[in-house]
Amino acid sequence: MRPTPPASPDPASLLRPLLPSPLVETGDERFARHGVRLLLKRDDLIHPDLPGNKWRKLAPNLAAADGRPVLTFGGAYSNHLRATAAAGRLLGFATVGVVRGEELAHRPLNPSLARCAADGMRLHFVDRATYRAKDDPRVLGALLDRFGDARVIPEGGSNAAAAQGCTELGRELRGHTEVAAVACGTGGTLAGLAAGLDTGQRALGVAVLRGGFLAGTVRDLQREAFGGPKGQWSVEDRFPFGGYARTTPELHAFAEDFEDRHGLPVERIYVAKLLYALTELAREGAFAPGSRVTAVVTGRPEPGPDAGQEASDSR
Repeated sequence: MRPTPPASPDPASLLRPLLPSPLVETGDERFARHGVRLLLKRDDLIHPDLPGNKWRKLAPNLAAADGRPVLTFGGAYSNHLRATAAAGRLLGFATVGVVRGEELAHRPLNPSLARCAADGMRLHFVDRATYRAKDDPRVLGALLDRFGDARVIPEGGSNAAAAQGCTELGRELRGHTEVAAVACGTGGTLAGLAAGLDTGQRALGVAVLRGGFLAGTVRDLQREAFGGPKGQWSVEDRFPFGGYARTTPELHAFAEDFEDRHGLPVERIYVAKLLYALTELAREGAFAPGSRVTAVVTGRPEPGPDAGQEASDSR
């Protein structure tokens, strides 16, 4: 009988993430005038190649892959694809990125996809109709027939394993805040964050996509990951600024002002929308005087689309 091969090492033992991530208070008079304290949870400092919720969502999925190739999905400027490709390079497993937009196969790679390719990711471009059907068993079956046995991770990395991985984010904030807020696309981070918080704390998700679907997605993820609702949470849908990877001059001006005030480089697709939303909510009196509000900084500025250009993957 052949001996059973040893399990692949836990990604955390090889990548040495900075955990728990730093929590720093940031004096901001726009909050202070309402008696609210603003804190920043610097998840962007967890790992240079897998920052923020990318580490928290990918780590349990990579452990489950146990060294097998990983196949996942994203758009032309997908930070999830970049993080998965980087993990493959660092941990020594093969990666396949299914990219939305068949027309991109005939163009020079943009900086984001070029980084994926440089990290060894095999890029496979599909038309938009096929991409929309990426969860169809027939589409997945055809991809696995083409690329072989692989651990499939959904767009944005959000699945039950990812939500379970993000519970640690909530646990790290126990006793430190009344409200923990995060920008959201696919809902995995919010689902896990809420589950990890303590009684009396609440999680707030700021949607960066239009459509009003996020609350239902989070409920589905919590049911799959934890068997039902977990923690106190809500979704704020008013601040997508046109949708995913879309910005406005107003948002850029806000982000530049925040950078000048606090010396924090502000990522525009997620973090700027989160900070803008919290500033507006404080102005509206949404937070009780004396409360601490924590913004989870999930990433740092990366090469990406120009303002108003479309991208596809989300948190």
